[in-house]
Amino acid sequence: MPKVLGGSLEAHRREVRARVFEVVRAQLYERGFDAITLAGVAAEAGLGRTAMYNHFPDKESLLVAFVEDEAAQYVERLREAIDAEPDPVAQLTTFVRLQLRVLAEHHLPPGTALESALAPAAYRRISAHADPITEQLRAVLLAGVDAGSWPAQNLDVVVPMITAALGSRQVIDVSPELLEDAVEGAVRFVRRALGPGEVR
Repeated sequence: MPKVLGGSLEAHRREVRARVFEVVRAQLYERGFDAITLAGVAAEAGLGRTAMYNHFPDKESLLVAFVEDEAAQYVERLREAIDAEPDPVAQLTTFVRLQLRVLAEHHLPPGTALESALAPAAYRRISAHADPITEQLRAVLLAGVDAGSWPAQNLDVVVPMITAALGSRQVIDVSPELLEDAVEGAVRFVRRALGPGEVR
């Protein structure tokens, strides 16, 4: 019987997933989705193939689980950062900065590439993780309207426009010394786009 890591089955499961996701993260960003194999991930994570297949029956399920884990961690980080700010303007600024800085640090393969590589149901599961992020943005924008920070908005139009702008790698595909200027430029752009109000 394989050694149980962490002293319990649940701790073992968490430890295996943490090891595997660390390897997947590195391989995904270095080589891309197509180059990943379950056997290669298992070997680098120090797991036997059987143990790997017990957790992830195929590459698609591995990628979906990885994205779900990454998204859950990011959403929690985003909520904590926004909740720490005193007003909607500061919250929006935090949202924009964090979205772009995370995009600059890490990026999954382009959406069209993922969409063609995965079965439709799996791709929908991955795409669904944008919902908590857009819900957070919607809440910030509504709070700003209530506080008079910007005029009332048609959020069904504004939210996808902002998320599309912040999801473009062209915004942050600059040399490292210019990244912060690019991020702050995006902050000013989004705040001005929302309409009259103090732009600090």
